[in-house]
Amino acid sequence: MTATGHAVIGVVIAAKIGNPALAIPIAFASHLLADRVPHWDPATNIKKKSKERLLLDSAMDVFLSYAVAYLITYYFFPETNILYMFLIVVCSQFFDWMTAPYYFFNIKLAPFYWAYKFQKMFDRKLDKPWGIVTQTVVVLLILLFSIIY
Repeated sequence: MTATGHAVIGVVIAAKIGNPALAIPIAFASHLLADRVPHWDPATNIKKKSKERLLLDSAMDVFLSYAVAYLITYYFFPETNILYMFLIVVCSQFFDWMTAPYYFFNIKLAPFYWAYKFQKMFDRKLDKPWGIVTQTVVVLLILLFSIIY
């Protein structure tokens, strides 16, 4: 899933669960559950992309993820502490952050390689356009449900 998709889910977790002792592990787990949804992300078809293209696409996704997270919090969950929200968003993106050194710099140190191998057990890629459609629908339904309830 894109960093933006994980961020939206992280915002919902932060807005609905004020206790970090609960929200942090739920955010970690949400990443793995969200990656089970067939999805597109910047690493889809990675073998056809240059490292520079992957880095640029990923950086744009991360920037968008934090902008969207802020805007959703501001407009829909203004009572949520911004720093708390960003903490939970980072936790919801944790496995992608842990795999970045392996992906971008081929660093095969244990924690990065372990995160890569572990995350791959849950990751279900689906190329565009359907990979974007599936994750957009899932994330919007989660957001809509959290706003209504």
